[in-house]
Amino acid sequence: MIYGAALALAVGLGLPIAVIGAGLAQGRAAAAAMEGISRQPDAAGDIRFALILSLSLIESLVIYALLIFFMLYGKLPAVMDVVQAMGGN
Repeated sequence: MIYGAALALAVGLGLPIAVIGAGLAQGRAAAAAMEGISRQPDAAGDIRFALILSLSLIESLVIYALLIFFMLYGKLPAVMDVVQAMGGN
């Protein structure tokens, strides 16, 4: 029963934590890129390329978290199975 509860907690909290972290990281990356472009307008192309590359890497981590969410969600038992295992109707 502890395993099921821990799995449900991981499924419920894993993806939102990953999304919050990725959102914060993307915001910081974009802010740093805008600051860099404002300081050195000549390097805007290079900075833009580095920004797009870093945003795609950050976003790929969220996609991996989403895949893990679906894999773990498939392992969760149905609610009625848990209720019947606990002795309920």
